[in-house]
Amino acid sequence: QVQLDESGGGLVQAGGSLRLSCAAAGRTFSRYPMGWFRQALGKERELVAAISWSGGYINYADSVKGRFTISRDNAKNTVYLQMNSLKPEDTAVYYCAAGFREYYSGLYSQRDFSSWGQGTQVTVSS
Repeated sequence: QVQLDESGGGLVQAGGSLRLSCAAAGRTFSRYPMGWFRQALGKERELVAAISWSGGYINYADSVKGRFTISRDNAKNTVYLQMNSLKPEDTAVYYCAAGFREYYSGLYSQRDFSSWGQGTQVTVSS
């Protein structure tokens, strides 16, 4: 079982930036894809960005393309989400997630992830 610990959420004005971090422990981090999801109040959880085990394959939700960047540091067992040009509609609880298929690369969806962090709140004021 992998443990995920998110940090970096907070309150920011529209147009600002935040960087989320997720530290993983409990298994070989570098073999598995990682993802960031978010859930706004009253809405379903949605994929924001996902990255393959090597970092060579990445996909983003259309709503964040060009503004958010996912990256990973396998030496530090950490995945990041750099969020720029934030909008009020980005307000949500953001969750880090770990995939369960070793060395899998593809068009990721929620069903590809089995372990979840506790979530961190991101609030963007207008």
